Amino acid sequence: MPLTITSLFGIPLIQPGDNLVDLIRTALARTGITLQDGDILVLAQKIVSKAEGRLVNLAGVKPSERAAALGAQIDKDTRLVELVLQESREVLRTRPGTVIVEHRLGFVCANAGIDHSNVAGSGNEDEEWVLLLPEDPDGSAERIRRGLEGACGVRLGVMIIDSHGRAWRQGTVGMAIGFSGMPGLVDLRGTPDLFEYTLRITQVGAADELAAAASLLMGQAAEGTPVVHVRGFPYPLREGSFMELLRPREQDLFR
Repeated sequence: MPLTITSLFGIPLIQPGDNLVDLIRTALARTGITLQDGDILVLAQKIVSKAEGRLVNLAGVKPSERAAALGAQIDKDTRLVELVLQESREVLRTRPGTVIVEHRLGFVCANAGIDHSNVAGSGNEDEEWVLLLPEDPDGSAERIRRGLEGACGVRLGVMIIDSHGRAWRQGTVGMAIGFSGMPGLVDLRGTPDLFEYTLRITQVGAADELAAAASLLMGQAAEGTPVVHVRGFPYPLREGSFMELLRPREQDLFR
């Protein structure tokens, strides 16, 4: 079965409290797609965070002494540094303008995933808004999935993705930060290859592979297509959690 990935058009600019299930259903109808068992909806993190009210006005952030010291060290807005620290378990690396942290959700990323781009909030032109990651991306994906399944009567997967850099490559790629009803990791250990060799270490990061593909259609700038429909995912759907993608700290060769 071919893998088909389709952008859904007509998703409006999201405001806090918006019902993403209803907006996705409307966009599916507009795009001419009827959901089927095994389909997956991939959502950009930004629309989930906005709908959940994760916008923060920097004008109301008071930096701690630690944030002030770190901000001065790396020449970064101390108010933003304060939010990074609040969203993180540990600061791992710093350089001018960037803080690499272990996010409170467990993954390593720059600036705790806090975003300036494509973010707007109510207020005057002197106010500056940023967007935090969802509080619980797995839970967000679960709620959206249950809403769509209940409305459409089909078995689905839902994934939330964000753009991340990688320690060993240039450029950003889409990566999963939360999902429901689909595998994150597909374990092929014990299965034979074409020459009957038994695979011993192969585990496929299927969620991240799909996230990267979906991100190509979502884009990184002004595309305005934050939801992607997927049909033909090559692995069976199952209950899954983002935690299965996290490498245990004792196996992390970069720390």
